[in-house]
Amino acid sequence: MRMIPIISTLAVVTALAGCSGASPAEEVGAQGGGAGGGAFPMTIENCGTEVVLDSTPQRAVSLNQSATEILIALGVEDRVVGTAYQNQPVADDIAAAYESIPLLSDGILTLETLLEAQPDFVYSSFASFLTRENAGERAELHELGVPTYLTEFDCTYHEAVEGGATFEMLFDEIETIAKIFDVPEAGEQVVAEQQRIIDEGLATAEQIEGTPKLVWFYSTAASASTPSVAGPGGLPQTVTEMLGAKNLFDDADTKWPEVSWDEIAQRDPDVIILGDLTRGYPGDSAQEKIDFLKSDPLTRTMDAVINERFIVVPGQHMDPSIHSVEAITAVADGLVGLGSGE
Repeated sequence: MRMIPIISTLAVVTALAGCSGASPAEEVGAQGGGAGGGAFPMTIENCGTEVVLDSTPQRAVSLNQSATEILIALGVEDRVVGTAYQNQPVADDIAAAYESIPLLSDGILTLETLLEAQPDFVYSSFASFLTRENAGERAELHELGVPTYLTEFDCTYHEAVEGGATFEMLFDEIETIAKIFDVPEAGEQVVAEQQRIIDEGLATAEQIEGTPKLVWFYSTAASASTPSVAGPGGLPQTVTEMLGAKNLFDDADTKWPEVSWDEIAQRDPDVIILGDLTRGYPGDSAQEKIDFLKSDPLTRTMDAVINERFIVVPGQHMDPSIHSVEAITAVADGLVGLGSGE
């Protein structure tokens, strides 16, 4: 099922999730049996941590929106007793299901609030949420009898994934969660739809001319003078390579380095990909980013800005989620439409 065809001039290395040499899906699948293909107790290796589940979750809590959306896609929202940190609009087709899940916190979920929901499973897409300052450390939750799952894309906060983030990893995660919830066929269906979107994007990418030089502009820190851009080891890098383009900050030390506009101007991108964020922070929206780029004395002289070679991508498409594959089609369509490249 996991075809993920790659443009022949590039090679995206498929990273093995976990430390056991097998993907999380393979670890779970090895347990076998069950009405839906799972057997309990179930043991998986996740981000170097052994996780034991005595039974399929009935009172799960998701710590963020992308984790919640994967659970909804698998059709198990009735077994999710709480979620937190919704930072992007929810698609119309899942809005009702999302609203049926109690919002335990509109920000970071604390350990005290988490335990009040009496969870039997906790799922997070961000390492920073499973810390003492937030929902609690994984070891602490496991001692309390609450198994956890952390996406393999962010085992260590903001650290690049060894070997590169891949859609194969996302597919493994979806199928692992599906097996944990004993709905393996639903996982296969979700992955098949993800693959279909990837195939559409790669078909469009065949029309891209040359090797466009890209900068993925995600957000700003205290001021617009310190932009956060996509570096290596994340899905933006993988999408760039799959489309036959060049990420101008693929030499950075982290997935989301903070750089300077002087450095961006010197590297002279053909196209700037703008993350359209809805958190409400200054400079988060794509329009605010465009307004800044056109008004700043330095950035307004950049060729990509003068010629308005912008591609807008929702912020959640840049992070691992069921929406990530849509970044392939969005960027491919944008590059073909702009006709940019060397």
